[in-house]
Amino acid sequence: MANTTSLTAKDLRDKDEAGLKEEILNIRKEQFSLRMQQGAGEMSKPHLFKKARRDVARVKTVLAEKKQAGKA
Repeated sequence: MANTTSLTAKDLRDKDEAGLKEEILNIRKEQFSLRMQQGAGEMSKPHLFKKARRDVARVKTVLAEKKQAGKA
């Protein structure tokens, strides 16, 4: 289930706010799945934790940029 595609800030900036929130939700679901795999001892790709955490931060950064641009 792991998302192997790389999210770039450029691609994320093309999405609307609803699309970005949906992206965060999908990444959070992926994180949950990874935690369950780790708990069951099935974790084969531990680097995906870091990737998911950074993807969430990247999406939140773009959301904040959009919000800031809207206020200006």
